[in-house]
Amino acid sequence: MTAEFAPLFELSCAERLQLVEDLWDSIAKEADQIPVPDWQIEEVERIRIKAEQNPASLETWGSAREWIVKNHG
Repeated sequence: MTAEFAPLFELSCAERLQLVEDLWDSIAKEADQIPVPDWQIEEVERIRIKAEQNPASLETWGSAREWIVKNHG
């Protein structure tokens, strides 16, 4: 933590959460300026092709949610 940001840590928890939300919202407005590494683009393309070739291999949201709750809930 730098001295410049020290006052932020004096905010209440609710105020800090609001600040984080506001920061994320400001980042989302400029999302087109965030660089995406080539490896991420390639991985998304690989998954898209695999899904098109074998749609049955895809999980439904319900089954994915069930797995998440079971393993991390």
